[in-house]
Amino acid sequence: MVPHLITALTGPINELEQRILDATPVIERWFRLEWMEHTPPLYCSVDIRNAGFKLSPVDTNLYPDGWHNLSPDMLPLAVQAGQAAIEKICPEARNLLIVPENGKPSSFYLASLARLQEIFRMAGLNVRFGSIDPAVKRAVSYALPDGEKITFEPAQRTRYRVGLKHFDPCTILLNNDLSAGAPGILEDLHEQYLLPPLQAGWSVRRKSRHFQCYEEVAKRFGKLIGVDPWLINPLFASCGEIDIHEPSGGECLRSNVDALLTKIRRKYKEYGINEKPFVVVKADQGTRGMGIMTVRDAKELAQLGSKPTRGKALPEVPHGEVIIQEGVLTNERIHDAVAEPVVYMIDRYVVGGFYRVHADRGEDESLNAPGARFVPLAFANNTQLPKPGVKAGASAPNRFYMYGVIGRLALVAASYELEATDPELEALA
Repeated sequence: MVPHLITALTGPINELEQRILDATPVIERWFRLEWMEHTPPLYCSVDIRNAGFKLSPVDTNLYPDGWHNLSPDMLPLAVQAGQAAIEKICPEARNLLIVPENGKPSSFYLASLARLQEIFRMAGLNVRFGSIDPAVKRAVSYALPDGEKITFEPAQRTRYRVGLKHFDPCTILLNNDLSAGAPGILEDLHEQYLLPPLQAGWSVRRKSRHFQCYEEVAKRFGKLIGVDPWLINPLFASCGEIDIHEPSGGECLRSNVDALLTKIRRKYKEYGINEKPFVVVKADQGTRGMGIMTVRDAKELAQLGSKPTRGKALPEVPHGEVIIQEGVLTNERIHDAVAEPVVYMIDRYVVGGFYRVHADRGEDESLNAPGARFVPLAFANNTQLPKPGVKAGASAPNRFYMYGVIGRLALVAASYELEATDPELEALA
């Protein structure tokens, strides 16, 4: 299924697409060499924004849900990627334990887990769900719309391994972002693979570190195919942890916002872009698109830390550590609603994706909000392979290939990021 796109690509993005298509053999070889040196996360999803003049990732999720939103046609590709991943990690594996999020699961999350279970079961593994939620004391079953059910069982620790009663897995797949910190039950495991590793959890992980790694990847890739890295890289700045009620905290935020906006204006002028630049201030850790503030002028932050006047609310700044990221418009439309592509990967392979579509949001707003709907993308099937001879901007499959390249660049950055925070590698350094 190919979504009906009412947008045509013009300007710099057309040139970028053409460069990527022309350089496909060079690009694919570059990725192969990267994966000889670095280990990709077992799975990953990447939110991408296409502004028409630049195309870049804005978020990389190492604990992706939403698997049920992928096209069923892509399932064989996901199964094949899952098999390749397991063969590398533990060729003799029989059992896989998936650790879900804590708390009561929504119907959407259960549907995602069911698809994830299906993928790895078809890849040749016995798959069960082991919850680390202290509230789960015994097995709990949840009904699915198709009449099937999902059962969460309390994960059990036996000496240096984690499993379930009469179920000893070779690999543990985390689908829990560990925002509250790494629980003891998952630490110091013996001859068991924990994927993603504990340092991928949000108690350790920072978006600023990821985008620092991505910036390095974008520079190398830009040099490889001869394009300005800015076309695929969102500029960013970080204040660390700030308190807007302290003068130093507010000043740090304002000065970084102003400096970043100045850099973006220069690039807009260079490319003749008439849009007004903006930045997004958001938490440096955490997911789900919560606590996001859009800023077009540092003056908008002048009142931060003061008391609100009657009838006038002050902008809400995310708590704790924040990242200030270049705002990227979305120039994609599906049936007049703004849309952004999300690319899904298992191991080093793109296995599908979807457009996140939101009729009530603007081109400069986050679409990861209640009311969003999802339209599957056909990244790879017999009739939707890239067409190098087709004029740039005229082929949706060519555009999807371009999205897959950007998604994989973020995947490479994630591998760098995990290496940089690996406690074992840090101990050897």
